[in-house]
Amino acid sequence: MSATSTTRRLRHLVAGLAAAVSLFAAPAASAAYPEKPIRLIVGFSAGGTTDVVARVLGKEVGEALGQPVVVENRPGAGSNIAAEAVARAEPDGYTLLMVAVTSAINHTLYKNLSFNLVDDFTPIALAVQVPNVLVVHPDVKANSVAELVDLLKANPGKYNFASSGSGTSIHMAGELFKLRAGVDVAHIPYKGSANAVTDLIGGQVEYMFDNMPSAWPHVESGKLRALAVTTAARSETAPDLPTMQESGFPDFDVSSWFGVIGPKGMPEDVVNTLNKAIRDALAKPEVRERLRGLGAVPADTSPQEFGQFIKTEVETWGPVVEASGARVD
Repeated sequence: MSATSTTRRLRHLVAGLAAAVSLFAAPAASAAYPEKPIRLIVGFSAGGTTDVVARVLGKEVGEALGQPVVVENRPGAGSNIAAEAVARAEPDGYTLLMVAVTSAINHTLYKNLSFNLVDDFTPIALAVQVPNVLVVHPDVKANSVAELVDLLKANPGKYNFASSGSGTSIHMAGELFKLRAGVDVAHIPYKGSANAVTDLIGGQVEYMFDNMPSAWPHVESGKLRALAVTTAARSETAPDLPTMQESGFPDFDVSSWFGVIGPKGMPEDVVNTLNKAIRDALAKPEVRERLRGLGAVPADTSPQEFGQFIKTEVETWGPVVEASGARVD
């Protein structure tokens, strides 16, 4: 056999081996997402609305994708601790944040954040929007918003209102009410809605604005009394309950929302996979019924639509924070 023939055969052999290696390596390089459990970080304690929505959504998305979605609670600093952790995570789709309206408020409330909600995250999908409700302890002698205002004005500095943390929509609703009503009350922040509601039920604080999902079961049980919802329209959960606007507070329109975002720079195909799984979950009749039973209205957005929504929310809440004079750092 000539040297030229031997060389030609060696070249063919090497080429064949390379093709074989490429064939076996290809599936590993393009393995379908996800290959392992996904962490969905929640910036508030277990039991609050953010946590409840995250667990409902996480279960459905995990089943759809064939990997568990593990909800991890990291409360503190108005959800900024959780947001910072996600902002610094690898943008591979395995660390996500259950973001809430709180983060849009924090954009203005905190002056020294290490991240930017608009620029440092990848929007994936808006999950639900939720009305807030003004609730009081049963011993508070007020059966309407007007009666509560009269009571607070007659007793300046005597009453307190609770919130799930400084800078949350619950806090801002309380501050907005305080400004519009012209009352002297102290704000008592808690690490999460569940803790605040516990003390409200116990009588340590007199009233609060809370998300409908976490407050309404206690209203139904008689442990709390509801006075009004904060959205412009009445809630399907409580159609007989008046709005704040109907109660003498024009333009009072406050709601909470919850969605999923990830670190900046996530692959487009991963984002689209997650977006589809979330939207499919929210389209299921049983999921929609459960969420609506909690007072939450399911959403249906593309990543691009959710990104614009977040930007609009940041721009909307900025003036409210400035007008309230609220600061936490």
